Amino acid sequence: MGTPVYLSRLSFHFLQFSNLKRNQPADHHIPVSSCSGHNYTHLSLSDICLVYLSFCLLVHREAEGFKEQGNAFYIKKDYAEAFNYYTKAIDMCPKNASYYGNRAATLMMLYRYREALEDSQQAVRLDNDFMKGHLREGKCHLSLGNAMAASRCFQRVLELEPDNSPAQQELKTAESILEYERMAEIGFEKRDYRMVVFCMDRALEAAAACHRFKILKAECLALLGRYPEAQSVASDILRMDSTNADALYVRGLCLYYEDCIDKAVQFFVQALRMAPDHDKARLAFRNAKALKAKKEEGNKAFKEGHFEAAYELYSEALTIDPNNIKTNAKLYCNRATVGSKLKKLEQAVEDCTRAIKLDETYIKAYLRRAQCYMDMEQYEEAVRDYEKVYQTEKTKEHKHLLKHAQLELKKSKRKDYYKVLGVNKNATEDEIKKAYRKRALLHHPDRHSGATPELQKEEEKKFKEVGEAFSVLSDPKKKSRYDSGQDLEDDGMNMGDFDANNIFKAFFGGPAGFSFEASGPGNFFFQFG
Repeated sequence: MGTPVYLSRLSFHFLQFSNLKRNQPADHHIPVSSCSGHNYTHLSLSDICLVYLSFCLLVHREAEGFKEQGNAFYIKKDYAEAFNYYTKAIDMCPKNASYYGNRAATLMMLYRYREALEDSQQAVRLDNDFMKGHLREGKCHLSLGNAMAASRCFQRVLELEPDNSPAQQELKTAESILEYERMAEIGFEKRDYRMVVFCMDRALEAAAACHRFKILKAECLALLGRYPEAQSVASDILRMDSTNADALYVRGLCLYYEDCIDKAVQFFVQALRMAPDHDKARLAFRNAKALKAKKEEGNKAFKEGHFEAAYELYSEALTIDPNNIKTNAKLYCNRATVGSKLKKLEQAVEDCTRAIKLDETYIKAYLRRAQCYMDMEQYEEAVRDYEKVYQTEKTKEHKHLLKHAQLELKKSKRKDYYKVLGVNKNATEDEIKKAYRKRALLHHPDRHSGATPELQKEEEKKFKEVGEAFSVLSDPKKKSRYDSGQDLEDDGMNMGDFDANNIFKAFFGGPAGFSFEASGPGNFFFQFG
């Protein structure tokens, strides 16, 4: 629906006649030739004013028609068409506040809050008493997270209409958002990132288009290790604004915390390109570069066998960024590996425990700690770790490690015949015999014939254990079964009826070969045949 051509021409000539009639008598007539050659009759200025007034009325009527069509489409929820017709109305009458107000309402329904804010502000500039304009401006500010500005708008509405219920309610909402912002700021300073996420979720219920709140939430999700959620929020923002430095920073932060340092650096660089003064992106960039360099130095030292140097380098790397959970878990595990090489088994176990605390799914840390427990002969702890690993990843290798640990645990609960004789597991036959000779003489009952009944009983028990140990370890077949962890009872080597005296007599050459006799200060002396 366009403006009639003749009306446009009359409007144009009205301006020309106005200029020509200036300083002319009121009844002076201007010839048609002055009207750019158009064939109009001679018109007085008063005639032209009437024509122009008619033109303005027609324009207003046409603009109102566009507005009514816009209203019809708005009611049908066809907001795109409503926007088009309100725009046509504005083009016809750009000084009409209500048209901007209507288009602002449509833009809000299209979630184009920044454009809606501009229209609302233009509406109240044209008419400062336009209550709906102030209300819509406040709602736009609220949706964009500008709670303070929103409060001022709602207060202006209440000045115009003190009992305006929507403004009263929206003012309370704005105040609650300001409180959530305050709580989030405190939570962030205290590293209470869950509190920050909670506050931002509540604030975003009213400020759904606030990128600032979304970014803060995403950053805290990343700091909590909830990387997919954080990346989703940042990606949504980047789809709308690919140059958003904060969103680029958060994407980089997620990659950085997932130990994808090279990719993370690329995002930090992009963020700094968009916002050179972005302090968080600059710090993250420096930390990422430093962490990567120090970790690689530690790895190089370890591969070259410089374990002390590697230990120090991993320790230095761990001080760079306490928030980088995944990388720090790997660094603790690496340091544990170095610690085990340096025979610092307890420290290695502690480092593995720290790694697991940071990342409960870190299989390598469980395996490393289990091996340390095995080396420390803490078999129950080793079995627990291997069980955890096997439950997570049921591989043949993990099953073998678990079985081996269970076997060692079983063996550790039997009598340790090596310990009874005081020899190591690699002792030779001669060493075993010498050890038996020494221990058998030390615990022989005849040597303690003058002792208390309790001590006699204890020494007799030890004497029997020494005999059992020698009986097993001096027999290659029995020793092999014992070393392999087989149940000696099930293999027919029941030691219940074992007579240690028979072993003793056989070892020392029969009844006449050895005796104890009381004499002297010790009440005994040895006599060999």
